[in-house]
Amino acid sequence: MYDIIIRGARLAGGELTDIAIQDGKIAALGALEGAGAQRDIRLDGRLYLSAGWIDSHTHCYPHSPIYQDEPDKIGVQAGVTTVIDAGSTGADDVDAFKALTEQCQTRVHALLNISRIGLLRQNELADAADIDPALARAAIARHPDFIVGIKARMSGSVVGDNGLAPLRIAKQIQQDNGKLPLMVHVGNTPPDLDELVALLGDGDLLTHCYNGKPNRILTPTGELRVAVRDAMRRGMKLDVGHGGASFSFEVAEQAIAAGVLPDTISSDIYCKNRIKGPVYSLAHVMSKFLAIGLPLERVIACVTSRAADALRLTGKGRLEVGADADLTLFELAHQPCLFADTEAQQRAGEYQLLPVAALVAGTLTLTQYGKSHHAFCL
Repeated sequence: MYDIIIRGARLAGGELTDIAIQDGKIAALGALEGAGAQRDIRLDGRLYLSAGWIDSHTHCYPHSPIYQDEPDKIGVQAGVTTVIDAGSTGADDVDAFKALTEQCQTRVHALLNISRIGLLRQNELADAADIDPALARAAIARHPDFIVGIKARMSGSVVGDNGLAPLRIAKQIQQDNGKLPLMVHVGNTPPDLDELVALLGDGDLLTHCYNGKPNRILTPTGELRVAVRDAMRRGMKLDVGHGGASFSFEVAEQAIAAGVLPDTISSDIYCKNRIKGPVYSLAHVMSKFLAIGLPLERVIACVTSRAADALRLTGKGRLEVGADADLTLFELAHQPCLFADTEAQQRAGEYQLLPVAALVAGTLTLTQYGKSHHAFCL
């Protein structure tokens, strides 16, 4: 007798499957007609199911003075089982953040800002005294399961006169702490993107990869920069990090047409761009990629298996026996929408991904859409 069996779930490829859950883990997959469970959820192909969605780049420390939100609002209440806060906290305040997340239904992890002050101010890397590798190392040692990587925001408004120095220190922190994943924000110059990516390779994620600023991954003629291609060959991954100022349809379309696909699709969400747009939710960002032609299976992989691999999240991102029973149920709805990027451009899309429920370790939370449209079957 299993705890839960979900029957007739539709996978991203269109096929149907049953999934059994026991003690918070996936216990069986496939046709489970003869098996019993304490709770039977019959979908009969009406809903899609995937491994739990992972948002690789969010800002959800509620006490941040600049970018803040609540983990469960952008997490399980939006169909997302795991959120990664990308540098809102540094060594000075990550303890408080960790304590707060223990009350959340959503699984929450942090990329530690290499500045000890985190996002206390916009230029957190402008004062070299705030970048303390020893304090970062101690914080990582205190929270090895919570801190899954480090974050360096490498744009002119953040680093001030320090140029590439913060990134070089970030790379040293990375090497000194088990080669943790390093997410690097690219924005306005200086430093130039070519200089940044020359220091990046395996284990690194370049976020805001499809930004429309001059410091973008494409040349003025629409080709991938040689330095970016070289860094990708060394193992650097591309993270979307949509946000309020860092996603261009034109850049994304040109890049994807050239075969430069995202490794991870993330929202860079916080309360302002969640409420007022253009982000709204991870599902909304995912739907934008459907609108510009990325196949559903690739979109789902970018928030499941690829995200789990990039951030080394054990037991996440895949539908397989023994994995955590973190699942997202969603509808692929024919619901035309005019999507907006951050460059005042729009694209029409025919379909939207509408999350219905999130399961974390087998505990189900309905989204607002799920409560109003699908509660009867859950």
